[in-house]
Amino acid sequence: MARLSDKVALVTGAARGTGEATARRFVAEGARVVLGDIQDERGQSVAKELGDAAHYVRLDVTSEADWQRTVRATLDRFGALDVLVNNAGLLHLAALEDTPLEVFERLVRVNQIGPFLGMKAALDPMRAAGAGSIVNVVSVDGLSAKNGVAAYASTKWGARGLTKVAALELGRFGIRVNAVCPEAGNFEMIKPFVPDALTWEAFAGYTYRILPYQARRSNQELIGDIVNMILFLASDESLSCTGGDFPVESGHTAGKILRGAPGS
Repeated sequence: MARLSDKVALVTGAARGTGEATARRFVAEGARVVLGDIQDERGQSVAKELGDAAHYVRLDVTSEADWQRTVRATLDRFGALDVLVNNAGLLHLAALEDTPLEVFERLVRVNQIGPFLGMKAALDPMRAAGAGSIVNVVSVDGLSAKNGVAAYASTKWGARGLTKVAALELGRFGIRVNAVCPEAGNFEMIKPFVPDALTWEAFAGYTYRILPYQARRSNQELIGDIVNMILFLASDESLSCTGGDFPVESGHTAGKILRGAPGS
C-alpha cells in the first residue's frame, strides 16, 4: 500500500532540488500535493508532469498573505491539509564581517520566518482534522558550526528551536513537528559561492569523510536520502516522532576522526 494514501501535502521550494524530489515521491506514494514556489515556470512544469495529483501555487514564504492564500487553495483543490514540508530556503556563504545586514535579514525571512508563517497557516486545518505532520527541512548547519555560514547557520539553529516549541504546543492537537537536518542539499544552491570549475564530484569528495562511498554518489541520490527521511516523518510510520532532529549527513556531527589514532 502507498505510504501516503489519502494524504494532502503542501511542499515549499518545490520547483527544484529537494522540494521537487519530495513532491514527486509524495505523489508516487499516493499523496495529492500542492507545490509552492516563486519559480513559476519550473513549478508549473513539475506540477504538469505529475498530473491531477499535483497543483502549483505561487508562494513567497515571507508573505503571510501568500501563506493564507496557498492554504486556502490547497483546501479548495484537495479538501484537506495533512502534511506541510517547509523546504524553501536560501544559502549565503561569506565571512561574518563580509555579510551585509540586508543579506542576513533576507535569510532570516526565508529560512526562519517562512516556516513560522507556514506552521501558523497550517494550524487551523490540521487542528480541525485532529492530526497533521509538519516537517521542517533544516540543515546540518543547524546542528554544528563551520566558518562562512554566519547568516545561514543562525537561521537554521533558529528553525530547530521553532520546531521544538511547535512540537510542544501543537502535540495536543495531534500535530507532529520534526526537523530534518541534511548535509547534501541541491548543488544549485552552492554553485554561486564556489569556483565555476568545481564539480559535484569534487565537492562531495571533500565533504564526505566518514563514509567514503558517499563521494561516489550523485547529488540526486543524496537528495533521495533526504526525501526518504521526509517521507518517513510525513507518513503514519512515524506517529511516535515529534520534536526531533533527524540528521541525514553521513555522520558529519558524530565527531572528528583523529588520523593516526587507534580506530582510524
